[in-house]
Amino acid sequence: MRSGLPFEWIAASRFLVEGRMQTISIVAGVSIGVGVIIFMSAALAGMQANLIRRVLSAQAHIVLLPPQEVARPLRAGARGESEAAIVQKPYQRVRGIDQWQKVMRDVAEMPAVVNVSPMASGPVLASRGEATRAVSIMGVDPDLYFRIIALPDKIVSGEARLTSNDIVLGVDLASDLGVVVGDKIRITPNSGTGIDLMITGIVDLGNKGVNQRNTYVALHTAQALLGLVGGVSSVDITVRDVYAAEDVAQAISAATGVEADSWIMTNAQFFSAVNAQVIANTTIRFFVGLAIAFGIAAVLIVSVVQKSKEIGILRAMGASRGQILRVFLLQGAVLGLVGSFAGSSLGGAAIWLWQVLVRNPDGTPLFPMEQDPRLFAGAAVLATLTGLVAAVAPALRGARLDPVVAIRA
Repeated sequence: MRSGLPFEWIAASRFLVEGRMQTISIVAGVSIGVGVIIFMSAALAGMQANLIRRVLSAQAHIVLLPPQEVARPLRAGARGESEAAIVQKPYQRVRGIDQWQKVMRDVAEMPAVVNVSPMASGPVLASRGEATRAVSIMGVDPDLYFRIIALPDKIVSGEARLTSNDIVLGVDLASDLGVVVGDKIRITPNSGTGIDLMITGIVDLGNKGVNQRNTYVALHTAQALLGLVGGVSSVDITVRDVYAAEDVAQAISAATGVEADSWIMTNAQFFSAVNAQVIANTTIRFFVGLAIAFGIAAVLIVSVVQKSKEIGILRAMGASRGQILRVFLLQGAVLGLVGSFAGSSLGGAAIWLWQVLVRNPDGTPLFPMEQDPRLFAGAAVLATLTGLVAAVAPALRGARLDPVVAIRA
């Protein structure tokens, strides 16, 4: 029952009800602020997830590579004087990773690593009649590689079958060569000894440059073509946390001695843009929260001024400074909490409308936006704490009022 409530709750609720227009106004302001924060956070998370999914759709999180070949200057002369020379970086031949099976086993045992797949890749010529294109051949183990890159899901014609005499092409390369599934093309490496392979699938990797360049064959087929019998030129890796890929790459390099490139380093400009988006979003959310805090504080300060006589009477009747302090702190917390619930509904409705109204030409959502319960819970806690903190100054002012002066005012 109401009479059973603590004094602070009774006084706080009465003050809020008596100043209902102020209460409604600040709750509406908090609701809009919380709704904006929820919608922006969901939009940023969805946009980032969509961009990263597109970037990583055709590449591994980490790639292990053999060491680069370096040029060695001439040795010093007889008198210890170095001979002058122009040192140029040598041509990087297709080289294998030493003891790659052991490296794969060691990497696969790391807790942060999910999948590991060997690859033998290098430059070749793809020709069909008079049409010839310089391409990159990628020899993979389908059972392992398809766990890293979902090639079967990207097939637009045929199937992702890779036996000894099969090849899968990018859709733009197939168009350039004028071939379809079932045709044969000749693959010629630098050694000059080429073989004919049958096209079993045409794939769209979402990038024109990649679609014009990439071809996929069985691992042992690429090893034979590139002169890497029993060897691999790289090892592809996926990790549990894509944002921790660079840290994992450094740990792998330190543990195995093999060069490790993460997607973060190979897409440094993109990653910088993502970080800039995060900073901008955080800044906007901070200022929205600051506006909410000042709004609550302003309303409660006005309430203290308007209710100064009532506060003086309460103090004269025996209410302590601590009780008066808690009355206004409760008002701030209640305003923040109620506003957060209304704002969560507003933000959820905005997310739903975005998903329904903003779509690609093919009818799919522009990018997915999930209504994460943790986002709504976090917004509720943040708004409540903001209301509580914003109420500190008005609460202190109300608690410090002299009852005699307040009653005479």
